[in-house]
Amino acid sequence: MQVEKNKKIIIEKTNFNLVQTLECGQVFSYYKENENYIVQSADKVAVIEEKDNVYIINTTDTDYFINYFDFNTDYIKIKQELGQISPLNEAIKFGYGIKILKQDIFETIISFIISANNNIKRIKNILFKLRQNYGKKIGEFYAFPTLSELKNLSKGDFVNIGAGYRAKYLVEVVKQLESFDIEKSKSLSTVELRKNLINLSGVGPKVADCILLFAYSRFDVFPVDTWIEKLYNQFFEQCNNREKIRDELVNKFGLLSGYAQQYLFFYKRSYLK
Repeated sequence: MQVEKNKKIIIEKTNFNLVQTLECGQVFSYYKENENYIVQSADKVAVIEEKDNVYIINTTDTDYFINYFDFNTDYIKIKQELGQISPLNEAIKFGYGIKILKQDIFETIISFIISANNNIKRIKNILFKLRQNYGKKIGEFYAFPTLSELKNLSKGDFVNIGAGYRAKYLVEVVKQLESFDIEKSKSLSTVELRKNLINLSGVGPKVADCILLFAYSRFDVFPVDTWIEKLYNQFFEQCNNREKIRDELVNKFGLLSGYAQQYLFFYKRSYLK
């Protein structure tokens, strides 16, 4: 990895694939413009070019995006350990370049409430409108709205950007988050933090686990949705209880559960189907 402070990050493609990382279901605030990808997080933005052997990440916040893309974690070691377990070996070959992003906590909570029973295109469009309508303009882009910028929005405001029935949850959760200490929450155990997240409006067990994994970097969780349930029934045993499936998979993969989940989810949704 080569870094030019407050200018760009140049990263080899050997163990990083941008498309796999962005399209494995963990993030929604990105889009393609001509040949480049635009990736936004909170009030930060990166414009990413793809060359023959490298990606060039153009940003004035190089430290932020080195952390965001988790470039300092040894994924080779993680993949070697997980690759000894079937069907992880095939899933890792398929999604070899996935990195688990370290996303902004507030943005991730709002994003995954919007993601419930929704499709990727629609989620991205809602979040894009949320930025444009209520976020601060920074150069050519809009920051993700802060809590204070969202707290006066009505249910109708959220409906108008396409949130549908989730609008009522968003109004309620914004109020709840005014007394939710995000900094303090980082020090809670995964079990305690999950309980606190599930108490938020619009957050069920699966969404809570997604927030734990993608915003808090808790790798002892295993979000279970339709794809993971299907995969579990295909490779492990017949079960339609998603909490039981989650617990069994966490017991199996331990502190690498979050990594295993992303490889398996991407493999099942994009390849096996």
